[in-house]
Amino acid sequence: MEVQYFKDYSPALGRDMECKVYGHAGRPVLFIPCQDGRFFDFENFKMTDYWADYIESGQVMVFSIDTIDTETYSSNAHPYDRIRRHEDWIRYITDEMVPFMMDRTAERNGGNRPSGVLVFGCSLGATHAANLYLRRPDLFDGLLALSGIYSTQYGFGDYMDELVYANSPVDYLSNFPTDHPYMDLYRNQRAVICCGQGAWEQPDTTRRLKQILEEKGIPVWVDIWGWDVNHDWPWWYKQVQYFLPWLLWNR
Repeated sequence: MEVQYFKDYSPALGRDMECKVYGHAGRPVLFIPCQDGRFFDFENFKMTDYWADYIESGQVMVFSIDTIDTETYSSNAHPYDRIRRHEDWIRYITDEMVPFMMDRTAERNGGNRPSGVLVFGCSLGATHAANLYLRRPDLFDGLLALSGIYSTQYGFGDYMDELVYANSPVDYLSNFPTDHPYMDLYRNQRAVICCGQGAWEQPDTTRRLKQILEEKGIPVWVDIWGWDVNHDWPWWYKQVQYFLPWLLWNR
């Protein structure tokens, strides 16, 4: 498996950001680590083993990035400042990381530019991944979100302003217009949101999001697994193996 390391200055964040890239060709995949996670977690937690067939066969190139959750979701600073720092990170991804991914994969795929990025995450990484997909389906054309929480109450409590709202899927999707141009994008893309009901899982916002998506006619495969399914890597490995063939089929 080809692995590359990059470190570049991010104007949006005002500091260097690191990432690793796994693979030599194929569709771009953005991996967002769990809470407070780092760019090397995809490898260190052995998720590479469960994507290996797709990576080594040239179907995907996985780009694993850093979170800044210690400055946002895990910080004791005022929510007003934390959500604005989080929005800086969103801009880093959409304005800097996605173009970098597009360029790298186009270069490796004979100049063929991909239609979009599949975004993948577990736990708080799933929260971020689903938010990116639902906010920007023009950039993200696939989603695999495992064991996320889809309300900003998790990190910001009862505090609410326009940016907290814009990062809380159960809130902004409740008011999403069904004639929005993004609807055509959603209908032509594949997305999975999955959560278990066992130890440390919190499926309530997944259930609420499923209801909202169905009401709005937004096609997402929302799957609630059993009471034996815990919030931990062994189950995320199984879910990756289960959902990836469908997500990547005929792409």
